[in-house]
Amino acid sequence: MPRITIEVPDELLGQLKQMADRLPELLAQFLQQPTLPVHIYRYILNFIASGPTPEEIAAFKPTPEMQERLQTLLSRSKMGQLTTAEQQELDEYAQIEHLIIMLKSGNLNYLNRVNE
Repeated sequence: MPRITIEVPDELLGQLKQMADRLPELLAQFLQQPTLPVHIYRYILNFIASGPTPEEIAAFKPTPEMQERLQTLLSRSKMGQLTTAEQQELDEYAQIEHLIIMLKSGNLNYLNRVNE
């Protein structure tokens, strides 16, 4: 198995020694965490769990904070300046957008009947 050597602050060393046998498992769990902050997922899940009407689903959009961050990532992407972590974040936003589009498209027939 390959070895990795890192420098850590003294106050972290004690905690790492206690978890030494679990470090590979903990590192794997950390690397599998979503790139986006948890509150972004909470915002979307709370909306879905609220039982929104088709009109509310059609009107659903990202928070201003999310929109600003997405604009920053898109600008950096156009300039070819994204880091690997930023590219992962942008990819995750794209996955969320796809999910929302699927959610909205499932309600289009109902929305068309309401607006007639």
